[in-house]
Amino acid sequence: MRSVARVVTPPTTRARWAAVAAATAALASGCTLLGGGGGDGTADEAVGTAPVQCATDGDKQQMRGAWLTTVRNIDWPSEPGLSGREQRDELDAYLDDAVDMGLNAVFLHTRPTADAVYESDLEPWARYLTGEQGGDPGYDPLEYAVEEAHRRGLELHAWFNPYRVGFQDPDIENLAEDHPVQENPEWLVDYGDEGYLDPGNPEVREWVTAVIMDVVDRYEVDGVHFDDFFYPYPEDGEEFDDDASWEEHGGDFDSRADWRRDNVDQLMRDVHFQIEQSKPWVSFGVSPFGIWRNDSTDGSGSPTSGLESYDAQYADTRTWIQEGTVDYVAPQLYWERGFDNADYEALADWWANEVDGTGVDLYIGQAAYRLGEDGWTGADALSRQLDYSGELEQVAGDVYFSIKSLRENAEAVEDLRGAHYARPALPARVESDEGLLTGTVGGVSAQEDGDRVEVAWQARDDARFYAVYRLPEGGLDGLDPESQEAHCAAVAPENLVGVTGEDTLTDTAPVADGAGYVVTALDAYRAEGPISEVADPRS
Repeated sequence: MRSVARVVTPPTTRARWAAVAAATAALASGCTLLGGGGGDGTADEAVGTAPVQCATDGDKQQMRGAWLTTVRNIDWPSEPGLSGREQRDELDAYLDDAVDMGLNAVFLHTRPTADAVYESDLEPWARYLTGEQGGDPGYDPLEYAVEEAHRRGLELHAWFNPYRVGFQDPDIENLAEDHPVQENPEWLVDYGDEGYLDPGNPEVREWVTAVIMDVVDRYEVDGVHFDDFFYPYPEDGEEFDDDASWEEHGGDFDSRADWRRDNVDQLMRDVHFQIEQSKPWVSFGVSPFGIWRNDSTDGSGSPTSGLESYDAQYADTRTWIQEGTVDYVAPQLYWERGFDNADYEALADWWANEVDGTGVDLYIGQAAYRLGEDGWTGADALSRQLDYSGELEQVAGDVYFSIKSLRENAEAVEDLRGAHYARPALPARVESDEGLLTGTVGGVSAQEDGDRVEVAWQARDDARFYAVYRLPEGGLDGLDPESQEAHCAAVAPENLVGVTGEDTLTDTAPVADGAGYVVTALDAYRAEGPISEVADPRS
């Protein structure tokens, strides 16, 4: 993997990047996430050892995510100008809904139009918060979202649009004075009624990467996510005017198309490389348009006849998979099973084949927004998509667009929960050679309280989440409690009660249904530590 090329910093942004570098250095010197002890600061012999591998681990580790969109107030906030308290209340409700739906991850639209849904020294506040770009909402939405998501046992992924600046009206006509396009107007390319940062300008690539790394370094996000907006979707009669950057930087390429693809490839490599250097437990992935190329164009493409992201948006997802410059792909398979031009089953098979053996995870982008349309009616409209793709070995989960559409289609969500999400799921693990960064959870207790059991434990400084398991009748009888056999018997998928970021969890199952509880800690990579001692509410 290549290192990030050195690019001359434009004078208008040099001071800001100096601020980012200083903040990053301060964070690096003060980071406590990866401490090796328990909540009392004591050493733990499990830290640094390899996580125990169980045959059923893959059955309980699954991406169950939803996009939470901020651009044009599609999901959240419901309208610009709400008070900070009203915005937080709405966000809390969405996070609560995610838990109730059986999800375990939320993809928050963090940078919708080269602006910020978080406190930034690089780009102005997004106008979707206050109604005015640059308007301070009075709190940090991303900081709040990360804290509240983790408390509920949800991952929080920061979703970035790397190049979109927005619509001419109202976005570009009302840019804040400190917007990067105001300070660097040569970065902007107008295309139809929208504006984009020029992917062929090396300064743009370095800027976008710096913005992303500012978030990675300052916030405990679980992932960095791109959607399908690279070069713009084609419009009849429109040309993307990147002549200046093509003439200056495209000399080594046979065609402008190859050069454009390389521009996007470079951004992907740079972002992935820098995340790996800073916080390798942060996953980096992309949700491309569902068709890479049709087999009529390229014999190795999918059996489809639709827009090709390789040629239209210069997004060569296959290269990213083969190079390992993404940790996962979540193609937007927004077509129903049996659709002539782009059959969901055929595309799920094609993408499964693309990731097979690469180490890149595959999640399916699901079209919750289409519920109620032709081909998407009935309570099982989402479930029947997963009935097929969920049986493919390479598919490790799903992400839904968008969470508001799920909220508005309770029957489809209820059917999905019953058919596919009846049990909770641990978040997908990020591969690591570091060994465990957490250890055994101590102080576990289980107290019967009427028809429920309150499980509590001592929090660990190095835990990101906790998983609670209810042991079946007989518990771990006859097993060495410190053996791999006992660990795997305890953490079987059918025993999982829930995942949380807090140090308590309520189980509503009858006490007679189990033989006590064990708790495990999940580290920053979402690797699972050893089981605790058994806590039995009846003892």
